[in-house]
Amino acid sequence: MGTMDGPAVLAAHGVLQEVMKRFPKAASKSCAFSPRALEFVVGYRNGWHFVRVNRRVDKCPEFGPGVSLEYDGFELYAVSPEGRIERYPAMP
Repeated sequence: MGTMDGPAVLAAHGVLQEVMKRFPKAASKSCAFSPRALEFVVGYRNGWHFVRVNRRVDKCPEFGPGVSLEYDGFELYAVSPEGRIERYPAMP
């Protein structure tokens, strides 16, 4: 894990909020639908932050190591310098 600057942390936090909105409310107590089961990779280019969100249910006690619910499933977001968040329309 590396050190992130303030704008990168804010970009990742904004994306976390967007991802949490998409999870079913009924599953909110499950680790699989919590921030603990998410991994964020943040990149920066030309003023924009790009955030890749990986689902990591293998970090949850109810699943355990090596378990994956998706085949290389991830979501990709772009965060503008003004803080506008855009989700990539489909998995690349």
